[in-house]
Amino acid sequence: MAQAHSTDLKVVRTVADLRAATLGWRLAEEKIALVPTMGALHQGHITLVQRALEAADHVVVSIFVNPTQFGPTEDLDRYPRDEEGDLEKLRQLGVELVWAPDKEAMYPEGFSTAVTAGSAARGLETDFRPHFFGGVATVVAKLFNQVRPDFATFGEKDYQQLIVVTQLARDLDMGLEILPVTTIREPDGLALSSRNAYLSEAERAVAPNLNQVLNEVANAVVAGASVPHLKAAAEMRLLTLGFTKVDYIEVRDAATLAPFNLDHKRPGRVLGAAWLGKTRLIDNVAVEV
Repeated sequence: MAQAHSTDLKVVRTVADLRAATLGWRLAEEKIALVPTMGALHQGHITLVQRALEAADHVVVSIFVNPTQFGPTEDLDRYPRDEEGDLEKLRQLGVELVWAPDKEAMYPEGFSTAVTAGSAARGLETDFRPHFFGGVATVVAKLFNQVRPDFATFGEKDYQQLIVVTQLARDLDMGLEILPVTTIREPDGLALSSRNAYLSEAERAVAPNLNQVLNEVANAVVAGASVPHLKAAAEMRLLTLGFTKVDYIEVRDAATLAPFNLDHKRPGRVLGAAWLGKTRLIDNVAVEV
């Protein structure tokens, strides 16, 4: 598979240049893995790239801050951007190709088609960000069609997104395998996220409690506790610990995101979203049945 070492890195910004850069690989029937990102790369992204390098002969990393998945009150303009830093990290990893279109290349004048996400997009994030998965499904479908990869890596931190994208690739016969990658965490349990940079020192101290509370819920679910009671108690505990608002704590089937039923003997997932000041954190943990 692809070798991880410092290498020449090519950056392309048009679909025509992207297709030209990957044509030789495709004609040679070499495997291509895509790592879709919005830039501001941290160790979580690095792990996605490393998984892609293991799986394929060539890795394409996309860097595009997708405007269609941000709501009118969300942080599109202040979303962290560091293309030069990102490219240096990818160069050191041995990535050969970066697909870095601008908005006009991705959504040219007259663009009017949208992809509707499937059943995995119902509830959870959609209840609070109704625009989000439509934007994700559309841009991911475009990235898959542009790069035509054999594999694409997605992190388990954005678990609902992972299931939505897996469903999308399967339902639309897109001919690639979605590779899930385990969430990368700080030593105190906080899931790595570009948005962690927004946390104040005091908020950063509180933040790991989200993961701790989700783990407590997961353990109690396996022990047979009432899910509605667990959800209410977890929300109250987070508010007591210093979170300013809890959007949701939910227990779902790990594969479908349908409501969880312990009697079905299928793996589950506890998912949560909560606010610390102006920063929204999401996380999830497995329910091992």
